[in-house]
Amino acid sequence: MRSADAMEPPGAALRHDWSREEILALFELPFMDLLYRAQQVHRAHFDPNRIQVSTLLSIKTGACPEDCAYCPQSAHHHTELDVERLLPVEAVVAEARAARERGATRFCMGAAWRQPRDRDLERVIEMVRAVKAEGLETCLTLGMLTREQARRLAAAGLDYYNHNLDTSPEFYGEIISTRTYEDRLQTLEHVREAGLHVCAGGIIGMGESRADRAGLLQQLANLPKHPESVPINLLVRVEGTPLADVEPPDPFEFVRTIAVARLLMPASRVRLSAGRTDMDDSLQALCFLAGANSIFHGERLLTTPNPEADRDRRLFERLGLVPD
Repeated sequence: MRSADAMEPPGAALRHDWSREEILALFELPFMDLLYRAQQVHRAHFDPNRIQVSTLLSIKTGACPEDCAYCPQSAHHHTELDVERLLPVEAVVAEARAARERGATRFCMGAAWRQPRDRDLERVIEMVRAVKAEGLETCLTLGMLTREQARRLAAAGLDYYNHNLDTSPEFYGEIISTRTYEDRLQTLEHVREAGLHVCAGGIIGMGESRADRAGLLQQLANLPKHPESVPINLLVRVEGTPLADVEPPDPFEFVRTIAVARLLMPASRVRLSAGRTDMDDSLQALCFLAGANSIFHGERLLTTPNPEADRDRRLFERLGLVPD
């Protein structure tokens, strides 16, 4: 095993062979050293003062058959969430136009399905084409996909597909029982083979250990190709879900996770995703310093709150960040 100090310098070739021990060695670096190294790598691959802005819309809400312990949309939990059918294309396009006017360059659409049915996929393909016609990049998160479904979405012009691994293989069974880890990896394989950009990350603060956080990042970094987008979510604790009362993680541990993700996947967009309403401006600034260079913009993320657009604009101005 190589020590953390012996690892490649900033800008070195991308790796797909990280060991758990190497990743834990990065987590254990002094905080200032870790952020310094992450910022070096970040600057080698990106303009440090630019940030990519996406908007996420729930196009079909609730009644999901999966039992993900963090999710208010699961039919297994009692969260008083209003169930909504698949939105009309016109409504989605109106939301996309509003997102573009607020500065978003990518529009992400999520549906609470285990896997889309073919007739539902046809309607979603209409949405993809209509949103692209508005000049926005498109992203979908619909659950598992077959190889043929991934190909159909690619043929329709979809840019990105999101399918998170959520946590390490070892901790996964504590969070979800209705879908296996291998199911998730297979969907990512189908998406990658179809030529779509991959968006895949996980959730921090579900009661996992540091070793589990290292395990999640190891899985992502050792994929045949690094995900182009890596969302790192801070758990939003929702009443009625099994994780409603879990102890939140140390904020510095969350920043460490962002920094290690940047070191392992130097050329990927690392997205500061769910949970930003629980972060003050100083914590978000530390995350950007650690290598996060993408956010979700808008007042909601599927069904949970997100900082208002004006707050983000003010934060960007104070930090000198320019939206892509």
